Amino acid sequence: MAEVIRPFRLSDAQPTRDVFVRAVREGAATRYSAEEIAAWLRDPAMPEGWGDWLADHITFVSEDSGRLTGFMMLERDGYLNMAFVIPEVMGKGTADRLYAEILGQARALHLSRLTVFASRHARRFFARHGWHPAPGLPLRDGMEAALTAGENPITLGMMLEITP
Repeated sequence: MAEVIRPFRLSDAQPTRDVFVRAVREGAATRYSAEEIAAWLRDPAMPEGWGDWLADHITFVSEDSGRLTGFMMLERDGYLNMAFVIPEVMGKGTADRLYAEILGQARALHLSRLTVFASRHARRFFARHGWHPAPGLPLRDGMEAALTAGENPITLGMMLEITP
């Protein structure tokens, strides 16, 4: 395995979108209904400004033999907005290595807390890294309240207190 974790480049825009689409449609398929996946990913096409959006934040990608296999994006206020890997590398440590880079950057920024709205599929990953449910975490701009409703919500607010 020749995996490399590196900062995002604008040329990574389409490959990161491809990772996102595959992670949602294939990787999360066992934990979501077809209707929930359709609501999560209404349009697989690259949204305008996707690459600039990722570049404006702290984004790392994983690359193996020239192929992007995952990415994570942290907003500067400590919100982990994106964390996705392709199905072939799920459970093989790629997400852990991406997360280590993100956590290192959070520490470098002296952030004391990180937040995320974790999918059903990602909750175990975050719990394994010390994250805890955060009931009442304010929704981010553009988030629908329905995503966090019910006994088994599509996304669950979680928090991590960072120790130096």
